[in-house]
Amino acid sequence: MSERVCAVIPAAGRGTRLGSGIPKIMIEIAGGVTVWHLLYRRLRPRSEHVHVVVSPEGEAPFRDLAAEEIASGAVSVSVQDEPTGMGGAIFGAAPHWEPYDTILVVWGDQANLSPATVRRVVAAHRTSGLTVPLVPMADPYVEYEVAGSALVRVRQSREGDECRPGGLSDVGVFCLGTDGLRKEWTRYLRDAAPGTVTGEVNFLPFLPYLSQVAGRPLTVVPVDDPDEARGINTQADLDFARQAYLRGTEPGGR
Repeated sequence: MSERVCAVIPAAGRGTRLGSGIPKIMIEIAGGVTVWHLLYRRLRPRSEHVHVVVSPEGEAPFRDLAAEEIASGAVSVSVQDEPTGMGGAIFGAAPHWEPYDTILVVWGDQANLSPATVRRVVAAHRTSGLTVPLVPMADPYVEYEVAGSALVRVRQSREGDECRPGGLSDVGVFCLGTDGLRKEWTRYLRDAAPGTVTGEVNFLPFLPYLSQVAGRPLTVVPVDDPDEARGINTQADLDFARQAYLRGTEPGGR
């Protein structure tokens, strides 16, 4: 691996919509295999290190779950004390990923992410740019407007934006060079508007800023299977991930 890659998983969400009472990354898929185990299998071959950001109440149980990987030094953990959004989780953990060339951000509920997508993203990435795998969706929850090597805008349904049918959506994976990245986030925060619905300063609008203001060219990695974009937000999503795993058809097999 020519560039040193640190995978970062923001997993401080409480998963309240699922009523599970535990962080989504710790939800069991089947036979003792959790979302964490699936993500780690996909990320570890392409990452020198994996860092996980958890909530205060999630720290102890996650450390128990990942005890072997933490003891080996392959995984580290930090705590996001207040749920201020994904950007706060990612950049609050900056001391853990800044020693690496590249940060590979992966949402903590992406149980359907394929190993092939992770491999292709890391292979396509250049440390001076921004690399995002995108897939057309019939009814996207998030939509990316792309013009050449520029990311023009990210529309978010959760903030009241109207996403267009057939638009490009992410699969919860974002690859960025670490050089100057925290400084760019600090600059972005000076004028960033909170989301109209959540009131949070979201991470996704930071990506067009990086592309247009910071001059980081966008590399899009096309994804064919829209199921990769399906995180675990509802019971139906969880049932889907479990059924795919039990059939042996979850991305990349077992």
